[in-house]
Amino acid sequence: MDLFSHKDQAEQTSGRRPLAARMRPRRLEDIHGQQHIIGEGTLLRRAVEADRLSAMIFHGPPGTGKTTLAQVIAGASSAYFEQLNAVTAGVKDVKEVVKAASERQMMHDQKTVLFIDEIHRFNKSQQDALLPHVEDGTVTLIGATTENPMFEVNAALLSRSRLFRLEKLTDSEMNDVMQEALRDEERGFGRYDVFVDPAAMDHIIQTAQGDARTALNALELAVLTTDPDKNGTIVIDTGTAEQSIQQRVLQYDKDGDNHYDTISAFIKSIRGSDPDAALYWMAKMIYAGEDAKFIARRLYVHAAEDVGLADPNALLIAEAAYHAVEFLGMPEARIPLAEAALYLATAPKSNRVIESIDAALETVRKEKTGDVPVHLRDAHYKGASRLGHGQNYLYPHHYENHYVVQQYLPDHLRKKQFYHPSSNGYEKTVQKRLDYFSERIHNEGGRS
Repeated sequence: MDLFSHKDQAEQTSGRRPLAARMRPRRLEDIHGQQHIIGEGTLLRRAVEADRLSAMIFHGPPGTGKTTLAQVIAGASSAYFEQLNAVTAGVKDVKEVVKAASERQMMHDQKTVLFIDEIHRFNKSQQDALLPHVEDGTVTLIGATTENPMFEVNAALLSRSRLFRLEKLTDSEMNDVMQEALRDEERGFGRYDVFVDPAAMDHIIQTAQGDARTALNALELAVLTTDPDKNGTIVIDTGTAEQSIQQRVLQYDKDGDNHYDTISAFIKSIRGSDPDAALYWMAKMIYAGEDAKFIARRLYVHAAEDVGLADPNALLIAEAAYHAVEFLGMPEARIPLAEAALYLATAPKSNRVIESIDAALETVRKEKTGDVPVHLRDAHYKGASRLGHGQNYLYPHHYENHYVVQQYLPDHLRKKQFYHPSSNGYEKTVQKRLDYFSERIHNEGGRS
């Protein structure tokens, strides 16, 4: 088989449709993975088999089979199947589908399943236009989204739908998908003599990261662009695999749940003193194009929140990283950002700063407002001295060790303590100083 006949037959096989589209499963039994929602005895499986569908939303990463599952369900149902894509559809399209569904139900007693792909792209008015027709059963909604529906779908629509999360395919499941495409003579490359080096297959699977569509697209590109050898075999080696799949595009929507999940993992890795994990999550954000200032601001906050006075230098390091982002820009600023992340992750930890300020705020919120003790009041303005302001104030620098016992809190809070140093890092030194102050207060009869 020469190059041209190889490509001509490949195009005839494909019908100019992508391999991933041709290989879509047609029955529940053909779907790879997702057994937690479509396995024997599961709620969704029973509903499909009984043809008793209710509104549902599938959410999960790209390439996990959300659209495929919806189409399989529609094929197994006696209902009429309508499909809209939220990127291109508007309220007018929804109304037209609903009108046709209503007529179909009235004239033929046939239900309509409405599948809306990328439902998170529908704005509030579009979702509101759909709601009453889902509620009265005119259409049975199946929505699909890569985003967390809790963020992107309005509460009223969520309350009327069952949520099903699809997971990334495992390496074994991805391998099954690929091997099926190589074997299938009708829809795949079963009519061709194709050999995929195991290392090349592994590279595609690892790079696709559970996304079957990405893996199949890479396989198709590799097959269609590789000339058969002298024996007529299309050999896909690791070099071809690397060129076919290239650098994968990360699933990372800056306004979606993946953004919040990643920054959460980043901060928790710093808090948990795992520098490698902190670097990984930061690298993912940088790679996906996250705003470097956003990363720097989070470092700034958590230098105080998670390290605090256990290492006061942490806040300075975070400030320097933020300044570097503004002064250098990316990609150079990735280096001081990484230094700050590593410093915070490996520093001694204390959350006593945030605990103490929150405790003080809670006291201010709940308890009566305390008057400023007279000796602490401002005595600089005209007439203040006649009111006694500032009288009997003891200036600490005039005393030994620059400390003198006197009252600073309002009367009803004299014994209140908000800050309790940890035993980590510099706070051990802080605790020693507070112990000295406490001993002086005790020996001199309290905070008077």
